[in-house]
Parts: sequence; C-alpha cells; structure tokens
Amino acid sequence: MPAAYIRLAIPDDEEALGRLDRETWSPLHAVQPRPQPPYEPFYNERFGPRDHLVAELDGTLVGYVRLGFPTSLTCNSHVRQIQGLAVAEQARGAGVGRALLRAAQDEARRRGAHRITLRVLGHNTPARKLYESEGFVVEGVLPEEFLIEGEYVDDVLMGRFL
Repeated sequence: MPAAYIRLAIPDDEEALGRLDRETWSPLHAVQPRPQPPYEPFYNERFGPRDHLVAELDGTLVGYVRLGFPTSLTCNSHVRQIQGLAVAEQARGAGVGRALLRAAQDEARRRGAHRITLRVLGHNTPARKLYESEGFVVEGVLPEEFLIEGEYVDDVLMGRFL
C-alpha cells in the first residue's frame, strides 16, 4: 500500500471528515454517545480546517488528527494537544495513524510548541501502543474517570517534549 499523503484540511473536507468521524466511532475511544442524525457540523467555533491534518490514500480521505490547545491560558500556549485521531477501517495497519501522529508533532513544532500531549482511554491498547512507540509517556491517570457501556474506564494523559 502506498504511503499516505498528509496535508492541512480545507473547508471542502468537512463532509468527508464528518462521515469518517461517524464511521470510526467506537466505545474504545469515544466518551460521547454514538452520533445520531441530524449530525452536528464537523467544523465548529472551536475547531476549523487549520486545526486538522488529513491523510489521503489514492485521493481518498482516510484519516485525520485534530491539533488544539489544552487550555486557553497564555501561560499554557507552548503546549499543543492531540484532540482527535481517526483512521478509516480500510486504511488501518498501513501506517496512516503513525503518519498523522508524526505530522501533528511536526506541525506543533512549526507553530512554536515545546510539548505535545493527548488523552487516551485506558482500555484503548492499540492507540496507547502507537503513542508509546512514538515517544509519548504516561504523565497521569484519572482512575475510572468515565463510565462507558457499564464499565469504568481510566483517562490517561500522555505527553512528550518536541
């Protein structure tokens, strides 16, 4: 399989991103209920195209990563946070998630970040292994922070210096 092409999102990606987000919804990573029609717009006041990197394979959008700020505080503006990562089922195992993760780190550096963080559910072993393989370390755990489908799940904070 060819390498994924990673680029900044554009306004015209919104429909494909919304569809990908709905298709990849899973209790493995989602703390919100499964989306139901009518669907909210993918882009909103908080996150727009410039906050997303997208992955394409053969011209088809197959993944995205959302890069934001963990808080709105000026004293925290040197940190970026991955606030969403999704890869289409048919593109999994092809290095798309890793490519998006690396591109997010490069983009965070380009935008002046000194650190990058993320939050991942404790039971999401595939994601945690990917993040660890890219140099992220566990920096904190909120035990049983979420109740998902009748199970208590830890919220794991991971981060790394850029």
